[in-house]
Parts: sequence; structure tokens; C-alpha cells
Amino acid sequence: MEQLKGNKYGTHRVIEPKGVLTQAAWKIDNDMTKRYSNEIICDVISLNIDSASFTQISEVCGGDEKKIGEMIMSIVAERGKQQNPVTGSGGMFIGKVAYIGDDLKDRDLKVGDKIASLVSLSLTPLKIEKILAVHKEIDRVDIVGQAVLFESGIYAKLPDDMSEPLALAALDVAGAPAQARKLPKEGDSVLILGANGKSGVLCGYEAMKKVGPKGNVVGVVRNPAQVHDLMELGVYHKVIVADATKPIDVLEASLAANDGKEYDISICCVNIESCEMSAILPVRDDGLVYFFSMATSFTKAALGAEGIGKDVTMIVGNGYTKDHAEITLNVLRENAKLRKLFDEKYC
Repeated sequence: MEQLKGNKYGTHRVIEPKGVLTQAAWKIDNDMTKRYSNEIICDVISLNIDSASFTQISEVCGGDEKKIGEMIMSIVAERGKQQNPVTGSGGMFIGKVAYIGDDLKDRDLKVGDKIASLVSLSLTPLKIEKILAVHKEIDRVDIVGQAVLFESGIYAKLPDDMSEPLALAALDVAGAPAQARKLPKEGDSVLILGANGKSGVLCGYEAMKKVGPKGNVVGVVRNPAQVHDLMELGVYHKVIVADATKPIDVLEASLAANDGKEYDISICCVNIESCEMSAILPVRDDGLVYFFSMATSFTKAALGAEGIGKDVTMIVGNGYTKDHAEITLNVLRENAKLRKLFDEKYC
């Protein structure tokens, strides 16, 4: 029987409002019995909910794992996708390929392959039959269910040289370290907020390599107890303690760690709101501010920069950068300390 062909970007799955892409849609079609010639359907193993979204859900549910699972089930049942209605963000999945449409048969992929989606759950048709486990310490949910990848959707085959949970933990934030490799140049000073998280340590590693011995990569954490272990990792030149929601405190501590000079680049990996000005304030005019956090308000960032007269280039945290999956997995292959940290903390 001839298969129907859907839109490359998935608009054939939009239920409401019509005329938008699936990320902007309120509700999308997650009927997995519909098989299109340019879709891939996967049996999902785990969801990695993005940090800002999981933090918000956990707070609403009082940290109760059963309630967290029920809330995620409710969101997906209502919307056909895992898109937090407060943060607007989603996450990613790992799963086993169950169906490949005829138009995609030429891809280096076969039924049974295990892959990680590299597009957001906020645009991915998802159907959850059962929640198996909620791992709130690592923002992960094990499920029985299925998900759709559109023709335009990107993914990565899970590597043979590391565990599924390890690969998922790294690929969940793959866009950040790839940008941290691309944006700095030799001798730059780089400030990383949220320095202790997954994206923070990976960005620190890539930035350290890029800026070289004459550069300065400084991490910002709120908990003093994290400083020693981060310095032992060797992914920062310095680590300072400051609350990222208090921009003047961050400014004073960060300038002190950079010989009183403003930074060339800041990278915001913090998973809570109201950290925009802490990323902007320490950066020099004509410098770069990269907002990787999905908790970022771009209204606050734009108006805040204007209000303090900062002429900085602000970059949206695009989760996709060319070769970002391989770049990120290679960090774990290159750095035994980081791999050990991810194995112990996120797997």
C-alpha cells in the first residue's frame, strides 16, 4: 500500500493552531498508527527533560516523583508532545527505531538501531503508554511509548564505546560545548554561569582548549562546596562563588577574577529564571553573550542590555550546531575525569 507523504517539517501533524510548525503548535497529532513515507518512528526508552522544564515541574510537584510522572503524562496526553506550558521547552529522547518511511530508506539507519533525538521534545509527536521510573536527580524519565522524527529531524546513533545513559546525558546538551568551541578565540576571557552543570563543565572544557594559556575561563557557582571539585576537573582557570540571580554580586566577583577587566564572552547555562543580567553585565562592549539556558527571557535580556547601555551581541541558545553530537561525545572520550563525573552523576 502506498504511504502518505507528510510535510518535511511535520506540519501535517499539527492539530491546532493550523499554519504553524510543530514547536509553536498547542496540540499535535501523536497517533502512531499513522505511517508517513518521510517519518521515522521510535520505541522510546527514556526522555531527558530539559533542565529548566524539569526544575519547574519538580517544584510544582514538590519533588514527588510519582506526581512528576503524572504531570508529564498529563502534558503529553493534552498536547501530543512533551512541551512544558510554562517554560515552553522539552528535552530529547533515546529509543529504538521501529519504522522507517520509504522516502528515508537511503539513510544510514535500520530498524532496531538505537538513536538519540537531537531535536526538542517540544516539537516531537510523543505517546506515552507507561512511566517506568522518574530519576529526578538527573532529569530523566524511563517510559514505554513512541515518538516521531520528521524528515528534517536530526538524530545520532548511540555509540558503541559508552553506555546509553552516558551518551544521553552528553547529547542532551550537545549544542553548548560545540558553541563553546566555536565562539572564543585564543587569548579570550570567558565567563560561564551554571559552571557545575552538564553544559557548564563541557563548555568549560572546550573553552579552555580554545582560549589557550593566555586566556581565562572562569566558572560561576552558587555553592562554595563545588569549587574544589570543579578546579580538580581542570575545566576552568578559576571558579567564583556568586548567586546568578544577583547581577551586581556576579559582576564584582567575576571582574576580580579577570584582573578587573570585562569579559570577551559569557555563556549562561543556569536553569533558573532572572539570570540574564548576570550574563550581560560582566561582558565588554562588542563582546558576546550566549544564552544556552531555556529559562532565559529574551525580553529581559534585550531590555536589560539596553537599560545599562551595553552594546553586546546576544546569541540564542540554538541546540543545533554543525557536528555538535560528535564534538560532545569526543569530550568524554578525551577527558577521563569528565567521563567519570558523568558516569557517577548522570547515569
